[in-house]
Amino acid sequence: MVQNLGERPPEGVTTAKREPTESPAGGFCTLPLLRLCAQPFALVSGISPSPPLHQRPAGVYAFRRNAVNSAVTMAGPGSSPISHSSPASHSTSEARAALLKRATRAAIDYLDGEDARSVAPSPRAVAALGALRGPLPPGPTSPETVLHLLDEYGSPATVAKTAGRFFGFVNGGCLPAALAASWLVSAWDQNAAFFVQSPTAVTLEEVALDWVRELLGLPEGTGGAVVTGATMANFSALAAARHALLQRAGWDVEADGLFGAPPITVVVGEEAHSSLTKALGLLGLGRNRVIRVPVDGQGRMRADALPHLDANTILCLQAGNVNTGAFDPAAAICPAARAAGAWIHVDGAFGLWAAVSPKYRSLTQGFEQADSWATDGHKWPNIGYDCGVALVRDPAMLRAAMSIEAAYLMQSERREPSHYNPELSRRARGVELWAGLRSLGRQGMAEIVERTSIHARHFAAGLKAAGFEVLNEVVINQVLISFGSPERTLRTIARLQSEGTCWCGSTVWQGRTAMRISVSSWATTRDDVDRSLAAMIEAAKE
Repeated sequence: MVQNLGERPPEGVTTAKREPTESPAGGFCTLPLLRLCAQPFALVSGISPSPPLHQRPAGVYAFRRNAVNSAVTMAGPGSSPISHSSPASHSTSEARAALLKRATRAAIDYLDGEDARSVAPSPRAVAALGALRGPLPPGPTSPETVLHLLDEYGSPATVAKTAGRFFGFVNGGCLPAALAASWLVSAWDQNAAFFVQSPTAVTLEEVALDWVRELLGLPEGTGGAVVTGATMANFSALAAARHALLQRAGWDVEADGLFGAPPITVVVGEEAHSSLTKALGLLGLGRNRVIRVPVDGQGRMRADALPHLDANTILCLQAGNVNTGAFDPAAAICPAARAAGAWIHVDGAFGLWAAVSPKYRSLTQGFEQADSWATDGHKWPNIGYDCGVALVRDPAMLRAAMSIEAAYLMQSERREPSHYNPELSRRARGVELWAGLRSLGRQGMAEIVERTSIHARHFAAGLKAAGFEVLNEVVINQVLISFGSPERTLRTIARLQSEGTCWCGSTVWQGRTAMRISVSSWATTRDDVDRSLAAMIEAAKE
């Protein structure tokens, strides 16, 4: 815990001491890297001690007020107005720098301590979040006090998902370069809507999008957008599909809506991800107004069960089943679908990244024939939250679906991000995507895919040897485990989550209740897997 955020909390605020949670000992090889990425921001040497929090004037404007008062005293009556280089400006800058250095120390202390704490927060830490509730204060609160409250109560109640033993929800970690870039992006405070607002953000987004296209083996000329995640990536790509199909039928859906529009048939697999069906609902195509194709024993769409496809059809394939990791047989499906004129969309939130690995690339064969793709940067690429990518073979269809015009918005001939995604004002998350991919390179990205898939197979082998049932073919990084009856499986998961060595969630797949292990983090080591295996086997004891 950061001890020097103030010798004591502000008057009226009680402090809950953090509980160090015992866990098996084990090194974490990534911490030096995390420290390294923090160094440009820390600059901790030479920091002079700051007054205790409770001795500082309250208010977000305390920096400036103190600085101005000091400058006026020095200038005296009748002096000239304060210039930009006045002591007030220097004092404001120094106060801000001191606050950011404290935040940096808090972040580094959090990362240093994450490996030794329970992955799930303790009930006491969660209950202590009540200290952050209450009515909005009538007056300002000093930035130091705000930071103190966040670190004192917020940090202990987080889920320790970057330490390498969080195996829930297909959540990746955050690469050091992406983390450092995130800090810099916040300091820049850029609106990545138009090039004129941030040449850096727009340029890096363009580069990162093309890198993603290359890594996934998609056609030249493919364009896209950096969005928040796979839900909005599916939404954006399917909006392009909707536009393209209705444009063929002579209907302008963006201008005239869906009332009276020619019908569109949507075909999905029986185990399509819920983010895909949510996107269909948001687009007015309907969550239930779809044709569901039967799947095989691993959740793959059956090519022999496809309905009639035509030029009014959107066919949605899946690269990476969220439970089993299985891939729809794109190579067997796509040629006929393209010949029929159907629009082929691929939901590949994590599975599409298997294309980067020579070992697993064959799983993605055929998906390059699609018309649009959705994937995540915060899953296997470990870019940190949030980051998704929508890609469209003909980017003009995406622009037609997403473009925005107003007299005050500067138009240009170049690619402007706001014409390709649902948002106008938006964070420069493409910078973090660029930084993470630049730090990995093709080889580093392939190594994450292969290493986490090896870890998944190690989990499966260890639990099978202990007498438990592995329900799926472990093709990439997903493992499904049954500990017996549904009740016993759920009890085991609850014990495991409470014990804290690692975290896994539950699922029901093809009628079976299972524990779901998703190995997605760059930080997971063999030691993390072995410690977690031991905890799982112990939790399963009746």
